[in-house]
Amino acid sequence: MLDLLYPRNCIHCGGPSPEPLRHLCWDCLSDTPKVEPPFCTVCGDPVAGTVQHDYTCFSCSRQTPAFDRARSVVRYEGAVGEALRDIKYKNALWMVRDLAGLLLAGVQAEYPEVPFTAVTAVPLHPARRRARGFNQSTMLGVALARRLRLPFREGLLRRIRPTVTQTGLTASQRTANVVGAFRSGLFARLAGKRILLVDDVMTTGATVNACAQALKKGGAASVHVVTVARG
Repeated sequence: MLDLLYPRNCIHCGGPSPEPLRHLCWDCLSDTPKVEPPFCTVCGDPVAGTVQHDYTCFSCSRQTPAFDRARSVVRYEGAVGEALRDIKYKNALWMVRDLAGLLLAGVQAEYPEVPFTAVTAVPLHPARRRARGFNQSTMLGVALARRLRLPFREGLLRRIRPTVTQTGLTASQRTANVVGAFRSGLFARLAGKRILLVDDVMTTGATVNACAQALKKGGAASVHVVTVARG
């Protein structure tokens, strides 16, 4: 009823939203650069130019990640980049619905053949979660799991060591920052499970790789990653 009285506008351009309960218009979504081939078949990192065959980036060739595959839907730019920052730094939790729709499209496009057992998300350290009041990755994961009709299991992963923000760190510093930061849940019962791991943004992949290591050490059969954006 409030939407009838006060129609929503796109948070990015101010124009009318295309659907009820949405906050990003189609024009702004379409203007956000998509992550499209060619990209690394393992981590999904885009490569410039034309590649006519399966491509594995230097980083994944040098050291195979713990996750089976990772994919991102869009670049960390434009309207979606703004929405992700607003969620994280301005508590704009109403944007979760729009971004979960992007995640669903990404999973359907990139993982149609994977029979996932459960969805989980990159956890925050308890101290940081208390300070922020929420974990945006968990909220995105819950919304995505609902759309996929899969259980969301928050307790599969624990962040046991606080880390500094990854923003501004080099690739090697990011990797060192998350070493030993995650552990599988005490009662996770991961044996044989095929896990879909959700995060908001992926840059070098150090965080999701550390999470995948913990999940597989706990017995997970496979770990596939999906993020809204690629930094």
